Amino acid sequence: MDWTTLFQTVLPYLPARYAGDLVSILTFLIAAAALALRFWKPPAAGSRLALLYKAVAALAQSKGWNTNAYQPDAKALMIPADASRTIEAAKLGLDPASTHPRTGEPPKPTA
Repeated sequence: MDWTTLFQTVLPYLPARYAGDLVSILTFLIAAAALALRFWKPPAAGSRLALLYKAVAALAQSKGWNTNAYQPDAKALMIPADASRTIEAAKLGLDPASTHPRTGEPPKPTA
């Protein structure tokens, strides 16, 4: 069950006044989390703040195309959108498979 289904299931049982307040508070929290991510530099992977950063990113719905390029546990190869990741990784002497932000670790040199 995703959060929208849960929200639509619970909302009709709340009085209208509280339902409006709940929607306003949730909207404010999501917007505040997105604003915080805009200015918050991601902490190091082993930092105590990494878990809090991930929680704020989840609340801000920062996933998929909306994910930040820099994250505590990932390192991205920043290249132009029209460039080939394989060619750019070869220029840097990196393994192309390890240069994607979702690998979860720093890029590895080619052997």
